Amino acid sequence: MNIDIPDGKDPILYVWGELVPGIGPAASAFSLSVYEHTTLGLREFEAARLRVAQINGCVFCLDWRTERDGEKVEDAFLDAVSDWRTTDAFDERTRLAAEYAERYATDHHNLDPEFWDRMTAHYTQLEVVELSMSIGSWLAFGRLNHVLGLDTMCVLPRPT
Repeated sequence: MNIDIPDGKDPILYVWGELVPGIGPAASAFSLSVYEHTTLGLREFEAARLRVAQINGCVFCLDWRTERDGEKVEDAFLDAVSDWRTTDAFDERTRLAAEYAERYATDHHNLDPEFWDRMTAHYTQLEVVELSMSIGSWLAFGRLNHVLGLDTMCVLPRPT
């Protein structure tokens, strides 16, 4: 852990809530909103989220599986995300979500017209913006948790 946590305090609640009260709760609300308000399908959502988790190295994010209506992606999905270029487990939207997440996180200056032609053939503008905001959230907050050492003790609260 790279932040001193007072005795008796939950590290996540302390850092994300108490330590910086003008920023932490707003960041937490944004982080949770991508789960609560998404219109994206579970597979493309998880492909993008898990690709960012792989790049960030966030232990918690790699272990987490988003659940919707009792459904989660299959156990082998994480391996398929690693092999997004060649896996036969993905349709084109899911493959594009993983590709976009990777390029957004590692090479955002080179999202070329060919890529955008493929994206807009499979995603609406609303979905592109939603996916972009979600990837941004995962990129920022997964890295925050990892660099501060919170990712080994992170437990996301369930939406009420």
